[in-house]
Amino acid sequence: MMNLDLPKLFDLDKMSREPKFKNSFYQQDILSVDQFNRESLSYIFTRAQEMSEMVNKVGSCDLLHGYTLACVFYEPSTRTSASFIAAMERLGGNVIPITQGIKYSSVSKGESLVDTMITLEQYSDAIVLRHPEIGSVAKAAKYSRVPIINAGDGAGEHPTQALLDLFTIRKELGSIDGLRIAMVGDLRNGRTVHSLTKLLMSYDVSLRFVSPDTLRLPLNLMNDLIDKGVDVRETDKVEDVIGDVDVLYVTRIQKERFTDLADYEAVKDYFEITPEVMANAKEKMVVMHPLPRVGEIHYKVDKDPRAAYFRQVQNGMFVRMALLAAVLGQA
Repeated sequence: MMNLDLPKLFDLDKMSREPKFKNSFYQQDILSVDQFNRESLSYIFTRAQEMSEMVNKVGSCDLLHGYTLACVFYEPSTRTSASFIAAMERLGGNVIPITQGIKYSSVSKGESLVDTMITLEQYSDAIVLRHPEIGSVAKAAKYSRVPIINAGDGAGEHPTQALLDLFTIRKELGSIDGLRIAMVGDLRNGRTVHSLTKLLMSYDVSLRFVSPDTLRLPLNLMNDLIDKGVDVRETDKVEDVIGDVDVLYVTRIQKERFTDLADYEAVKDYFEITPEVMANAKEKMVVMHPLPRVGEIHYKVDKDPRAAYFRQVQNGMFVRMALLAAVLGQA
């Protein structure tokens, strides 16, 4: 047999996958906002601000060069999937994108969620997962050897959205303590509302919940707020809160969560934030929305400097950059 003298392509002695920083998030699944406290939030927000400054100055870096992220979305997504992909690529990493319809993967052949995760961990260092069933991401994490980040599990939680929402509030208004925050829309099904509400329990805030009676905040969350002594009030009219709040967090009525279309039709146009509504708001306040919107904020409001929802979108990339770097031990 011919003895081929192949060139030595890699000097393994000089190559290392050791983390630069073994912070509290290193190799951890990110499943719920319950994992965060004020100290860990401050850490992520500091890193996110650094990411913002880096992107604004040089565009990208090679912090995660050699790492691969799998993005797996069983439900539609624009901002979450795109921002995770952009975050990984801005940090010099690679992405396996399964975001344009799970029907084009082996799931359409009957492959289980667990088998899909175990397969993708063979190619990646972390997995971002969105799934329509509450608790599905936590289930997948039990079987995966690489960290899994929850990008939304049905009407359950959306932890990274809550992180970027809180980061946006702090960036826009300077602090979080002392604020009065109103959440408007589908509070029963809105996982972004659920996660943000949980995070805000760590701060000295007043909360106002504005929704139709059929879409009120889940009772367990309301009881948690009351038990913690948070100042909370409920109403079904934006006019009751618009003059006093520092943050108006608007959400869409989620058609896909309704089993009876007639129930959706009855509430779909319940709220609309217009320039006329905003005329009664504070001069210094912000309007936020996790997006997409379907009519609950008029397009004319976009020109209002208090409209922060597209700045919120960009902040999502910075926060997810910080989180990916932390989970992979590079921040």
